Amino acid sequence: MKILYAEDEKAMSEAVTEILRHKNYIIDAVYDGEEAMDFLMSEKYDGVILDVMMPKMSGIEVLKEMRRQGITTPVLLLTAKGEVADKVEGLNAGADDYLSKPFAMPELVARVGALVRRSGDIIPDDLRMGNVTLNRTSYELSTSSGSLRLSKKEYLMMEMMMKSKDRPVSTEGFMTRIWGYDSEAEVNVVWVYISYLRKKLSALNADIQISALRGRGYILEASRNA
Repeated sequence: MKILYAEDEKAMSEAVTEILRHKNYIIDAVYDGEEAMDFLMSEKYDGVILDVMMPKMSGIEVLKEMRRQGITTPVLLLTAKGEVADKVEGLNAGADDYLSKPFAMPELVARVGALVRRSGDIIPDDLRMGNVTLNRTSYELSTSSGSLRLSKKEYLMMEMMMKSKDRPVSTEGFMTRIWGYDSEAEVNVVWVYISYLRKKLSALNADIQISALRGRGYILEASRNA
């Protein structure tokens, strides 16, 4: 599941992002309302977390604009404790839920889980491309030839490519969404994991392959030997 998280307090953002990534969500973290709107207009998400108090555009302004643009993605608003007016305005503007700060992390995780289940465009447990199936619960990659369980990072990379379909995923995209903005990992770690996935697709006699597009990233496409 892919989540957009808009929060201008970077320490809070980093803590929440780490926990949600640990729960296998793909997170795009942004720090102001305008940036949140830019991401919403260019990417598709299973859920959105918006802090009400943000620079450039407030969370409620972002919510109103995304609904005006026809974006129906479920939204969780983060509000200051006791700010009833913000909660009422947010719910009236189309928010699906709200959570008051400070909050307990387990409650946030539970709210996010409930949020994405409300999505009208929830991706099924199985993603399919060619003769390959990726199970989003068991992390198993399978074909009629058998199945292999992926590591967490292998799974997240495969999910990103299968959801992107005919759009390449850049090395930077993998790094920021899986390893995180502040990761000390080198960018060549992406190539290493791409190599792992290529070997597993080959072992399963997959009719799709991971191709590298110079300067653009990686994409899944029909195998030349299929």
